[in-house]
Formats: sequence, structure tokens, C-alpha cells
Amino acid sequence: MNNDMVLVRRVPRPRPRIMGILNVTPDSFSDGGSWQNVDEAVEHAVELHKQGADIIDVGGESTRPGADRVSPEEEQQRVLPVVRELSSRGIRVSVDTMNSTTARAAAEAGASIINDVSGGLADEEMYRVISSLEVDYIVSHWRGHSKDMNDLARYNDVVGDVRTELQQRVAELIIWGVDENRIIIDPGLGFAKQGQQNWQLLGRLDRLESLGFPIMIGASRKGFVGELLSDEQEMTERDPATAVVSALAAQSGAWGVRVHDVESTKAALAVWSAWEKGATA
Repeated sequence: MNNDMVLVRRVPRPRPRIMGILNVTPDSFSDGGSWQNVDEAVEHAVELHKQGADIIDVGGESTRPGADRVSPEEEQQRVLPVVRELSSRGIRVSVDTMNSTTARAAAEAGASIINDVSGGLADEEMYRVISSLEVDYIVSHWRGHSKDMNDLARYNDVVGDVRTELQQRVAELIIWGVDENRIIIDPGLGFAKQGQQNWQLLGRLDRLESLGFPIMIGASRKGFVGELLSDEQEMTERDPATAVVSALAAQSGAWGVRVHDVESTKAALAVWSAWEKGATA
């Protein structure tokens, strides 16, 4: 044995934040129509929080493939009462919106994160508004609205192209005066991405991590996960596979994972955390 060898003990990585999904919409791909009533939505969010969700992500507009857009006014009618109630209970809230007016209203109602699947491209006022708010901002990779996005999944190198486009979004945010410490990036799985392109992004998160920003992963129940399973599956049958994605995302250094089923993800991350601690003991 070489006595000059120095063993450096690796510091355990923190467990990713679990973001529980709460869609207050009639047409979301997985749970649309389930939580349109404010009291039922709040009750479900509280249950997700008890199960281990660190953040509740409230969405009032479906972004499933082919979905129709709703007005910002209708979106706000759906989400703001829920945001106010959850915030009053001390639950950290994110709002999933592409509209700058909803972002501002949500922040005023108590949301501390704006999760914009369009990365600011759907509303030219978004970056200006975000720069004026004390919120974290999740900027996703995006190329177009739900009706068109599947036609936009053309890449020379999906990982390199997504990295470059996210880098452009981040640079623009900083130019607008957004605190870089409040920026979180998201590769936008399923948005202008087809099947294997999503797995390529997940398999090379290190290239996105090299941008120097926390990474959010939203793979829950999406079609590319469902493609691994039987054709007759229920949406909830995608949850175990989603939990595995969450654990592997943690291994790759993800800041957070956005999921429908909190319990299975919490269990998967508990296993990953124990493994991580064992590897660094």
C-alpha cells in the first residue's frame, strides 16, 4: 500500500427537494378535474405536504400536448385562492405559469417560486416582472406551445442544443436584473422532446449542471416514462418508474424533482440518501 496515498472523504449530497404537483385544471393529462374545488385542492396539497412534499406546485393551465390555452384571468381564479390558503398554513408554494400577470399575483398571494415551463418565451413581460419580485424562478427549456411543440423536437445534439438555449435564457434573465442565486433550470422533459431525447438529457445532466445552476427534473407520469410500460397502464402505474427517475436524478445532483406521487418518490430518495451516506462514511 502506498503510504503517500491520501483518501479524501466525499461530502454527502443533499436530498433533492420534492415538489408535489397540484393541478387545479379540468384537462391536465394525469389528474385534470380532480382538484378544481378549492377546499379539495387545499386538502390534497396538505396531504402531499404531510407525505413529504417540500413544495407544492400549483398549476391552473394544462400544458399537455394539444392543450388549449386559458386566459390569465381564468388561471388566476383557479390558483390564487389555493395559493393564499396554503401560504397561510406555512406551506411553501410554487406556481406553474407562463403569464407574467399571474406570476405577480401569485407572488403577492404568497408564492415563493414561479415555475415557468416556457422559460419566459411565452410572455415578453415575464423577465421584467420576475426581476421585480422576491421569488425563485424555474426557467425551463421550451420551444413552443402545446399544440405545436411535438413538431419542434428537432435537434443536432439534443443535450448540447438544450444546454445552449437554457444558457441564453439565463443570460437574458441576468441582463434583466434577476438575481442569479434565484435561478433554477429545467431541461423541459416532454416539451419539444420525443422519447429517447428525454433519456439522453437525463443521462447527461452533468452537461446541464456545468452551467452552474440548480436543476429541477419533471418526469412524473410523462409519456416517455409510460413507453417503458404496458400499453394498458393507468397513469398511476407510472409512479414507480418515476420514483426511480427521481433517485437517479438525485445521484446526478438534481436540486429538485417534481412529482404527482410524493410517497413513492420520498421512499426512493430515502434509499438513495442511505446509499449516499454509506458511500461517504
